[in-house]
Amino acid sequence: MAAITSCNAWAGTVQSERAAREECSAYSQAGMRECLAKKANASAAELSKAENKVRRTLAKWDEDTKYVNLAKAKFETSNKEFGRYRDAHCAFDVSLGGGAIGNALEIGRLACVFELNSRRAAQLRDAISDLPLK
Repeated sequence: MAAITSCNAWAGTVQSERAAREECSAYSQAGMRECLAKKANASAAELSKAENKVRRTLAKWDEDTKYVNLAKAKFETSNKEFGRYRDAHCAFDVSLGGGAIGNALEIGRLACVFELNSRRAAQLRDAISDLPLK
């Protein structure tokens, strides 16, 4: 599935869930689901890398320890809330599928997870991009 590797989500522009579905639509419904599952998994891995980079960067941030610790705590809270938001939003998104069945609903959920993970990773990278380091 060469189309899976052509995602531009981490090249500065985040691919929308609609664009991801369109890119994966060249396959059968089962293939489309597999394509989107791979995209969702890749976006989860990219998000994990971005989260770890934030942690490493905050540990090296040239700022008062009080503020570093506050930022670390706020970051962890933000991560928990993001996960809850993503799950709730994607559940809402899936509900818009109405009477669609299994695969169609899962395709929508996977595309949603992919886009939100990709957006969050980009936001995290941007947030720490110009912090002064020790």
